[in-house]
Amino acid sequence: MSQFDLTIIGAGPAGYVAAIRAAQLGLKTALVEKNKTLGGTCLNIGCIPSKALLASTEHFHFAQKKAAAHGILFDQVSFDLAKMQSRKDAVVKQLTGGIDILVKKNGITRFNGIGRIIAPGKVTVTGSHTEEIDSRFILLATGSVPSTLPNLPVDGQNVVTSTEALSFSEVPKRLLVIGGGAIGLELGSVWARLGSAVTVVEFLPRIAAFYDPDVTTALQKALTAEGITFQLDTAVESIQVKKGVVIASLKAKDGTTSKLEADKVLVAVGRKPFLDDIIDPALGLAFTPRGQVAVDAHYATNIPGVYAIGDIIPGPMLAHKAEDEGVACVERLAGKAGHVNYDIIPNVIYTDPEVASVGLTEGAAREKGIAVNVGKFIFKASGRAIAADHTDGFVKIVADAANDRLLGAQIIATGAGELIAEVVSVMEFGGSAEDIARTVHSHPTMSESVKEAALAVAKRSIHSI
Repeated sequence: MSQFDLTIIGAGPAGYVAAIRAAQLGLKTALVEKNKTLGGTCLNIGCIPSKALLASTEHFHFAQKKAAAHGILFDQVSFDLAKMQSRKDAVVKQLTGGIDILVKKNGITRFNGIGRIIAPGKVTVTGSHTEEIDSRFILLATGSVPSTLPNLPVDGQNVVTSTEALSFSEVPKRLLVIGGGAIGLELGSVWARLGSAVTVVEFLPRIAAFYDPDVTTALQKALTAEGITFQLDTAVESIQVKKGVVIASLKAKDGTTSKLEADKVLVAVGRKPFLDDIIDPALGLAFTPRGQVAVDAHYATNIPGVYAIGDIIPGPMLAHKAEDEGVACVERLAGKAGHVNYDIIPNVIYTDPEVASVGLTEGAAREKGIAVNVGKFIFKASGRAIAADHTDGFVKIVADAANDRLLGAQIIATGAGELIAEVVSVMEFGGSAEDIARTVHSHPTMSESVKEAALAVAKRSIHSI
């Protein structure tokens, strides 16, 4: 029997980051992962491969649609999907290999197999053979899997999840995307740029509905220009596959029904915690009403010595949230003051333009009864954005009217995911819109628009038009 201070089940962003931090703190650490590669869904079949395909297709889209305006002329623009997929796989291989090196460098013991908690302090790992681990602490970091709908059975061929949609060997002529959230919009963008007729069906009245309406309206307009069709306030009631063609029955909120044919259907209705047989039911692990693992402020479950982080506990299913929980949890186990500020976790949709947010939206702040001042600056007034041909979108900053404290921000722009970091940093230190407004920003940069939006909170933007 192997003995450890900490055994982590799951080597995604939550698990491997927790393992590295634990090793840095002197804990003898084991990392259990059922797959051959480390990195979990994010690195293998999620965040990283999707961004690789988004980057490749953005280059193609620029060459095909925008290059001529810059004086860059091509006789013919085409793409090699197999090479795109090969590059994506190479990116994944490089990064997962890098994590493997980090695990070895930090002296973490890796177990390849299915980990299962059989008793407090005891884990079995079933792989090529079965091993038993004795551990002072056990940390569950098993991540999530795509959610499905009972009336829309996934077959992995015609009706797929994001996993399969990342690896199509040919561009579907018609792609139906069910769900207007980050996954559906990002993968819809990938295939629309390559020529697929993409239709996004969303049950809610807006795509990406956790943003303010002015943001989602701008995003939908940009994606429509990219060739994506939207049917909002609409549900997919059933699907049939006939001779390789998927026929979807749609019903709008007003009662109107219709049929839609597609070659592929991507079910992108969110994700759910993955906990299949990961713990002996007799131990009585407690769950929330939404099926997540219930934990206290220190990430402890109701089972002594067992902790949980990442997608399996409440909160947004985001890799960076999971990473910070991994660090905070093991720091507390080591007697340090680990902490995650859940009020300022940024969220990004990696379309073109990107959409990023942090903190409260204007709508959410007003629903809470908070009087707010809002500053907005459009990129059409930005010198760098005009020069770079990135004028879609705007920065929107929400501040408390009583004291100017930053409550949140939303950015729709090329590179919004990078620009939001400034607002996150200022919010972490309890800063105000004035703090951003009086910070010198390099000229010309896209980041100047963040400053201008902060100035606009007090109605003193210099370059607003």
